[in-house]
Amino acid sequence: MSELLAEIEARRARRALDERPVPEEVLHRILTAAALAPSCNNNQPWRFLAVRRTEELQKVREHLSGGNYWAKKAPVVVAVLTQPELDCRFDDRRDYALFGAGLAVGNLLAQATREGLIAHPIAGFKPVPIKEALGVPPELILITLVILGYPGEESGLSEKHRVQEHAPRERKPLTEVLRYERW
Repeated sequence: MSELLAEIEARRARRALDERPVPEEVLHRILTAAALAPSCNNNQPWRFLAVRRTEELQKVREHLSGGNYWAKKAPVVVAVLTQPELDCRFDDRRDYALFGAGLAVGNLLAQATREGLIAHPIAGFKPVPIKEALGVPPELILITLVILGYPGEESGLSEKHRVQEHAPRERKPLTEVLRYERW
């Protein structure tokens, strides 16, 4: 049996970031990997807004939850957006846009890990003011912000987060999340 991709095994939601910029070619590879994700009927429902300039980053930082204080050091924040109409919609309430965007984020995380970056998706933010500040159309759903940056010093992290940086990776056992044949 083949081994798992090293990037899948290595990826962690780390928080200790360095403020140095992410080179344009590295960011381009990461976003290209995201855009190459599979999607229903090849609709490609994801939309990305890469935020790099100081002025726009500051607007995002103003609307992060307190627990995401560490993300304020990130040199890049990728807003991941979609809307149900951009992808397959079925009568049984299966709207594939969120699933497709999730697949794209998975690719983004794997490529960022390969590039030596921390890629940490967060949900702790105020989506409406961020969308308004960045000129995002109101019909788009801001699903997540992916915080991107190179690993940095832990000195600016809370004690809780410093401990988490070194804690063993915890995953539920497959027996808890997987069934075969029947529920």
